Amino acid sequence: MLGSPERRWQPARLLRQREMLLALVIVVMTLAIGAITPDFLAPGNLRGVFNDTSILIILALGQMLVILTRCIDLSVAANLALTGMLVALLNFHYPQLPLALLITLATLTGLLLGAINGVLVWKLKIPAIVVTLGSMSIYRGIIFLLTDGSWINAHQMSQNFIELPRHSLLGLPLLSWCGLLMIVLVWCFLRYSRRGRELFAAGGNPTAAFYTGIDVGRTQFMSFCLSGALAGFCGYLWISRYAVAYVDIANGFELQVIAACVIGGVSIMGGLGSVAGCVLGALFLGVINNALPVIGVSPFWQMAISGAVIIVAVLINARSEQRQGRIILRRALQPLH
Repeated sequence: MLGSPERRWQPARLLRQREMLLALVIVVMTLAIGAITPDFLAPGNLRGVFNDTSILIILALGQMLVILTRCIDLSVAANLALTGMLVALLNFHYPQLPLALLITLATLTGLLLGAINGVLVWKLKIPAIVVTLGSMSIYRGIIFLLTDGSWINAHQMSQNFIELPRHSLLGLPLLSWCGLLMIVLVWCFLRYSRRGRELFAAGGNPTAAFYTGIDVGRTQFMSFCLSGALAGFCGYLWISRYAVAYVDIANGFELQVIAACVIGGVSIMGGLGSVAGCVLGALFLGVINNALPVIGVSPFWQMAISGAVIIVAVLINARSEQRQGRIILRRALQPLH
């Protein structure tokens, strides 16, 4: 029958198969690299790979929320850079400020920057790619105006500002725990909250969403705000992790963020994606970024390999969506029994 439980849950099974396949690829790739360089499989090194990937995971989760609504945010890395530079400057000039205040300020500033993008997309109906491409350049320009191109180095930052993400808890740095916490929060938001479910509806079928009472524009605005807040939070994490702040912080990192989503099966057409797939996509890139230098692959080949992986992932996503579309159409044409 058309509404049978077996058929109704088939897309979910396909999604789980995609995630399991990606997880298997990551495991096989890790073991293969370990066969060449055994130290790569050391527990400490694997923990380091996850720790290095935590910021990418958080940003990819925020980007996924935007992509689910059929938008895209090219300004996440510039948002991270601007908020990170702001808190670094405040810490340099006012080292007595509480660290909790600086982290809160970075998150709220990122939220504000994301809200600016969201308002332009929602109220003025400007395409998201145009809005965020422009805001990306504006945010980078503001950094240069604030610093005149100068750097803030580790010796100019307070000790607690730098060391917080490095503190260990149950064998993992706090940076890794931040990544795990955000995974849980975003998963709960998408699974159990009404607003989270509206993201899928607004991107999957905006017309149907409108007739069910969902304000698609407002939903897109909300997704930009959440993405901006996560980028702002990562602004502090990035600066404290690398202990340096400069104009080109995370330059080009937005491409890695989008790639993590695409590789994880998040549809660029909106309405389809999962937290597990997004995290696995980020881990896939994290393993590549950490492993290729170890086995002596040049940076040029690293870029080529990453680009090839993105193209393959897009092709797989497109074929999967076309196949699901044909299945839905074929079922719609079947007579009801």
